[in-house]
Amino acid sequence: MKRFSVGAMSTPEYYEKMRLGLDVDIHKLEAEKLRKGKNKAEEDLDSLKINYKKLRLSMRTAGLGKMSEQWRQEIKEEKTRADQWEKKFQDARVRENALERSLLECRNEKEGLKARVEELEKSLHLYRSRNSTIKLRASLSKIEELKGKIGELEDALHNFELRVELLERSNEQWQ
Repeated sequence: MKRFSVGAMSTPEYYEKMRLGLDVDIHKLEAEKLRKGKNKAEEDLDSLKINYKKLRLSMRTAGLGKMSEQWRQEIKEEKTRADQWEKKFQDARVRENALERSLLECRNEKEGLKARVEELEKSLHLYRSRNSTIKLRASLSKIEELKGKIGELEDALHNFELRVELLERSNEQWQ
């Protein structure tokens, strides 16, 4: 039974390789988006810290007509906002780490698949070489067989030529 060889671009390994490549690109884009969000959160957190320090400084220098309870409430709200931003920052860091691990796993899997594809290509090459060797041996065997038949036919032809020659001589003697 003959096998039909399919191009390298339509094998399951090729499609898997392409899918992994796309997954890696998606992970990179998500990681970049998270980094940007993390940077924004860091900037906002730094801004809040600066504002908080300025607010505390202004509270020390001037009362601004607020009661201490109002100041406490405002400080509490600012601390709550700062804590929320800190939590968002930590969450972004956790997601970024998870994406980096996932990206590393995908790269490792991709390398494993590349190695497997190379192994399969070598196996295919060996298989084709073995088939060629088997066909070559069969052809050589057939050639040897045909050489034997040619030798037999040459011997028979030579015998017939000798007979013809004998018959011609004997025919000449009768004449």
